[in-house]
Amino acid sequence: MLHNLAQHIQKNLPLLEGKKLLIAVSGGIDSVVLTHLLHCLKFSVSIAHCNFNLREKDSDLDEQFVINLGNNLNIKTFTKSFNISEKGSIQVLARDLRYQWFKELMQKNTFDFVLTAHHADDNLETFLINLSRGSGLEGLTGIPAINNNIVRPLLPFSRQEILDYATTNKLSWREDKSNATTKYIRNKIRLKIAPVLKEINPSFLENFTKTISHLKGSKQIIEDHIETVSLKTTTKENAILKIDITKILALSNPKAYLYELLKDFNFTDWNVLLKLLSAQSGKKIYSETHVLLKDRNFLLLQKKEVSKDEITRYFITEKDTKITHPISLNLKQVLKTTANTLETIYVDKEMLSFPLSIRKWEHGDFFYPTGMTGKKKVSKYFKDKKIPLLEKENIWLLCNNNNDIIWVINHRADRRFSATKNTSEILKISF
Repeated sequence: MLHNLAQHIQKNLPLLEGKKLLIAVSGGIDSVVLTHLLHCLKFSVSIAHCNFNLREKDSDLDEQFVINLGNNLNIKTFTKSFNISEKGSIQVLARDLRYQWFKELMQKNTFDFVLTAHHADDNLETFLINLSRGSGLEGLTGIPAINNNIVRPLLPFSRQEILDYATTNKLSWREDKSNATTKYIRNKIRLKIAPVLKEINPSFLENFTKTISHLKGSKQIIEDHIETVSLKTTTKENAILKIDITKILALSNPKAYLYELLKDFNFTDWNVLLKLLSAQSGKKIYSETHVLLKDRNFLLLQKKEVSKDEITRYFITEKDTKITHPISLNLKQVLKTTANTLETIYVDKEMLSFPLSIRKWEHGDFFYPTGMTGKKKVSKYFKDKKIPLLEKENIWLLCNNNNDIIWVINHRADRRFSATKNTSEILKISF
């Protein structure tokens, strides 16, 4: 196995050569074998162990075992103790805490990569878990060998190969008793399902590994094609991605294409995405990070606005000459005017009542647009100008103290406040 790992790294993971590596070591057989292998191959390694204090004395014994392992191999060892008391999935929380700590260790000690001991059987279990949940191709290509700065050198090797190496070289390791229970779905697959598949076909794991390789190849072809489709069906306007519905519907499988275009934005429900194509304008769906909105013949994609405060109105005093939040405005008293533009307006300061305010538009708002007669609802103005729905949500209004609209910022001023030739105090406001 030592020779095979050396060849695998040379052929498939040359990025590890000459680098400073941190190995995640639980004390179990997999991480112990990985540590011994890389130590024998003369890689520059350190080891890190998390003690989550979930198994009483056994947790402390695991930690001491890892410390002894480091001492015996003369490898620098890092340990950290965690107390998990939060509600929710202990496994998910432990994973998040573990990788956050690894990230901190990398930054403080200039490690290039974190190595974990996932192997071929882990890959099979992950595949079956994702398959049982109805995954797309993304979830059926297994555990990635390289994921940013996380590398998994043992993925081509089976649990049996690891066990054979450990027993041949008389290595010691710690057994986690929880691995023998079927409380968790992964254990249930490992103990009950995988053995049956291997009994049906002794070459099952080897054939599975080949299948994963084929699926990864197919996935790459799809990704290359999706790049071409994206160029033909989407356009970018400022922070908004516009997806042409007509062009999507002309494709052979709109649902699949839409999924591939949007999966990186955390939209994963194929059917919901398909229904949005025929929904009424204004219909929205949300992912953890983005909002997708149907607007006539387009789907508009934009990041969610993340705000910890509940402020909906921002004030400008008479002394303010510049503001930077929530948008940037410059206010300056001048002697003469030029024509208003989208970015700059000239108002009669004597018509203003401070403090002015900046807020988002609301249904029922109206103003008296310059260059037009009468008043107009802001919503009707947006409709006439065919302003996309997502863009509307990012438009701010500059208002007088009595809430009258002075300016639909970056769009149109209200003529009631516009400076004229008779204005004695002219205020220039620029976006």
